[in-house]
Amino acid sequence: MKRFEEQVTAGVELDDDTVMQYLQQNPDFFIRNARLVEQMRVPHPVRGTVSLVEWHLARQRNHIAQLEEEITLLMEQASANEQLFSRLLLLHTDLATASSLQDMLERLQQWARGLGLAGASIRLFTDRWNIGAPSDFTHLGLTRSSFEPLRIQRLGNRNHYLGGLNGSELLLLLPEARQVGSVALSLLGEHGDLGLVIFSSRDAQHYQQGMGTAMLNQLTRSLPELLARWIERA
Repeated sequence: MKRFEEQVTAGVELDDDTVMQYLQQNPDFFIRNARLVEQMRVPHPVRGTVSLVEWHLARQRNHIAQLEEEITLLMEQASANEQLFSRLLLLHTDLATASSLQDMLERLQQWARGLGLAGASIRLFTDRWNIGAPSDFTHLGLTRSSFEPLRIQRLGNRNHYLGGLNGSELLLLLPEARQVGSVALSLLGEHGDLGLVIFSSRDAQHYQQGMGTAMLNQLTRSLPELLARWIERA
């Protein structure tokens, strides 16, 4: 406050910091000068100028509106997460009660189609699962060397890829699929070294980079355990 008074006495132009320090040290300033506060006008981008009281009320209204938007968004996210959890719980229960690996794969396919997708497929790295002949599921096998170029191109260091695939990539991962517009491709296992699950859509815009992967994260952690009921790990 002493600095403030010295600057006023000396006729020195006050800076913002000095004024703010003075107001912080004199919290009753606006009470003592209530009439002045009512008369003060501040610039407004639309109305030219408004009173200090109006300006403060407008800030409060904007802050309240922002809080309401944030609360609404949190409620929407909570609702979406609840729906996600319910769907995953039902899927996990359904897959866990399958009578065979084929039954389990068919149930996963039906679940995907129930979401409006073209289908769901699982491919397993041949060096991590015993699915060679005479297994009935050799078609699930995928060599890591054949997948590596696609992994580098599409996933990089990520565990998920959402978007389109070219013809050779589709032939490698989904040789029997038709009319695939976009896919959600996720690596299986905690370290992404067990294989992959692929959800496909006929819509080229259905899966795009930047979309959420919460459901995929949960699914890729639980699928290896369910698969291990029917296939021995190498």
